[in-house]
Amino acid sequence: MEADTLLSEIVEYCRRAGVAESTFGRFAVNDGKFVNRLRDGGRITTATAERVRHFIATNPHPGGRASPRLLIDAASPRRAAPRPDPQEPPAHVGRNFRFFDNRQKYQLFVSTCSEKEVVAQRVAMEMVNIRPTPPAVRLFDAGFGDGTVLVRAMRAMHKRFPTMPFYIVGKEISVEHVRLTLERMADRFFEHPSTVLVLTNLNYTEAPSLAPTSMAAATSLVWHELALTGSTSHEFEEQIAALGPFLAENWRVNIDSSTGNPVYARPTVLVLYRDDHRFLLESVIPRRGATVADYDLVIASQPYRASARLEFKAGRVIAPLARSLAPGGRLLAIHSRGDDPGLEILQRMWPGENPFVHDRHQMLKAVKDALGPAARNLNFNAYSDARSLFRFDMHALPSELSASIGTSMLFAAWNAAIYVGQVDDARLEAAMGDRRYLEVTGEVLRKHNGLWFQDESYVISRHRD
Repeated sequence: MEADTLLSEIVEYCRRAGVAESTFGRFAVNDGKFVNRLRDGGRITTATAERVRHFIATNPHPGGRASPRLLIDAASPRRAAPRPDPQEPPAHVGRNFRFFDNRQKYQLFVSTCSEKEVVAQRVAMEMVNIRPTPPAVRLFDAGFGDGTVLVRAMRAMHKRFPTMPFYIVGKEISVEHVRLTLERMADRFFEHPSTVLVLTNLNYTEAPSLAPTSMAAATSLVWHELALTGSTSHEFEEQIAALGPFLAENWRVNIDSSTGNPVYARPTVLVLYRDDHRFLLESVIPRRGATVADYDLVIASQPYRASARLEFKAGRVIAPLARSLAPGGRLLAIHSRGDDPGLEILQRMWPGENPFVHDRHQMLKAVKDALGPAARNLNFNAYSDARSLFRFDMHALPSELSASIGTSMLFAAWNAAIYVGQVDDARLEAAMGDRRYLEVTGEVLRKHNGLWFQDESYVISRHRD
């Protein structure tokens, strides 16, 4: 009865506010599927119900009970401001907007394009160059998303280092991505039982060492260990699935008032390992306040917005990751390059559009400057275009690229182009007022007989002792 009553309140709230139920869930309890789970009979704790009602009560609206200004500002372009001209770039792109947190666009992109598979292949290539030292092979993933790349990297690690313990740390602020990643991990613990997996929502400067930098965050840090019992992947899956309430309670986000980006509401570290391998992993399992950041391999795939300031990308993202490398460790960074049919679609809609403003050479120079004297112990490898640049494609059957391309494929191609190009919702709303965007997408697909994108990579490595 309590769940039914709460569901009715939420539905009425969303109707009055004009926001999607998934949007409400993300901002109320950091769970985009919360309302659907509630509708399907999912259980809720008293604390969660109180959080939802507190959110409704603290976001009132003059015309009724429900129009959360926070939701409208951060997740929807429904303001009284004039509609932007699709031919002009927005006056301010970075505030109250982070493209890569749009789950629907992300999931459609991942399922229709091959970027994750290709990136995972590049990661596996780098494993040939690392020389781990006891007690474990140490890997850090700076934004694991839905876990596709991380899981593939773990498979490649098992093939190359089948008997060595693994210490794997992944950073991600989205609770949905944490859930998707954990769903893939039961088989990893079965195949490679000597694995310690750590997931955290700490930022780039804090996550490698699992230590918040501010005193307030350090004292409120949630540190949770789960020692998996049993010996089958099904048993592991059941125990991992039971983490749902813990994630909903602790993997919450706030919106930074200065940047509009999501930031953690409560710093959290989740540590998983197999209980029957605890003795072997005793020196690998991290301890609160006593964790050393010395990684053999760091993955930084699309860790920043392409149009962000160079100083921010170098100083706040890549430089801290470079400092966390062990002797002989390697950081593989990948970002979008442009010069591809995806960018052509955007430039036909918005002439002069090019969000890919900094190439790998500029990034490496900026990272050197940000590191200062510490850069002397590192190698900065831009490599040639033949080695650095690579492409990935949108999946399509030859029959789908005939003279009459289906509408669903056009939508998928358009979504991929605007996702990679990180186009903000305000411009999208104006541009999608008619079917011209689908016509442009179809023309580009026919011209290139498909859709593909170009990424570039660079490597930073620490000198060996």
